[in-house]
Amino acid sequence: MAMDLNINFNQLKTLPPRVQLIIGVVPSVILIVLFFFFVYSPKSKEIGVLNEKIAQIDKQIAVNEEQVRKLDALIVENTLLKKKLAKLQEQLPEEKEVSVLLKQISDLGLTSGLQILLWKPEARKTDPSGLYVEIPVKVEVLAEYHRLGDFLSQISRLPRLVNITDMSLKVKEGKGQEGRGIIGADFTARTFASVVQETPGNKLGKPEDLVDKK
Repeated sequence: MAMDLNINFNQLKTLPPRVQLIIGVVPSVILIVLFFFFVYSPKSKEIGVLNEKIAQIDKQIAVNEEQVRKLDALIVENTLLKKKLAKLQEQLPEEKEVSVLLKQISDLGLTSGLQILLWKPEARKTDPSGLYVEIPVKVEVLAEYHRLGDFLSQISRLPRLVNITDMSLKVKEGKGQEGRGIIGADFTARTFASVVQETPGNKLGKPEDLVDKK
């Protein structure tokens, strides 16, 4: 067997240099081709697919990080809005509590020395946002001017939101208990209530129930 290889090798030496070069190069070329098609090409495609997946993951990570930053800002904003809402809820009673508030306002008028001539709740008006309802009450009183000022001052200190609007004043004849001039005041006391589903116990009391009979 060793002789045969030696003969073959000797025979190769007799071939032209170009043929010898081809014979020497062809096996290497075949190996390279086989490596390319069976090893490199499949791995290259796999690497390409993995690179695309990595790019997608990097993009998703960037999106998630941006969402996290926005989420932090939204959490802060939500906390502030909850605080504002809690503060507004303190000022806006539910409708079932409005009768109590109106009674409190009328009591303030009486304790301030006002003579209430008219106390007339008017039609409720729902805000276009649907978040609250406005409940106006037409009021006419007689009082010494400083007692009226005391009443308005107490109204402004109520924890609930009450607006006094459309006020008109007229000087009346005569003197009050303290010998001071009397004025007549017409105004609208506007209260506000948060909107809730109406129940039978959610209605305003009758006007005559809101003013003490003294």
